[in-house]
Amino acid sequence: MLSDDLKTLLATEYAFVIKAQLFHWNVEGPDFAQLHEFFGEIYQEVYDNAIDRTAEYIRTLDDYTPGSFERFQELSEIQGQTKIPRARLMIEELLADNTRMVELLNRTFESAQQQRQEGIANFIAERIDAHGKHSWMLRSFLKDNRA
Repeated sequence: MLSDDLKTLLATEYAFVIKAQLFHWNVEGPDFAQLHEFFGEIYQEVYDNAIDRTAEYIRTLDDYTPGSFERFQELSEIQGQTKIPRARLMIEELLADNTRMVELLNRTFESAQQQRQEGIANFIAERIDAHGKHSWMLRSFLKDNRA
């Protein structure tokens, strides 16, 4: 059911935002300034462009949005992080979570198309593009191009 897919998406988006924000606050090391800004851009982009719109699409389907940490934890496909990993591990973890986000977005896109919800499908397609860009940038941080 599309509204259930969107609830899972909403919870997973929130988990992604919280983790990116955790990394933004706690990153350390020689690339601190660049990674601090980068993690901030990621969580802000997802928060600003995904959270509220996803919740509103759930409501347009005449269903109710989840809204508690407990319910988000049950629904999310991303696990929380309780430790503070080193900077490289933060990037690797966020890249893995972003890959899960893209997989979930693709499933939700298919569900929206099957139910002929073109507006929702268009929104999800935009989110797939945004997370594709996040993947590219995260992968780029992991490359060591030094000779």
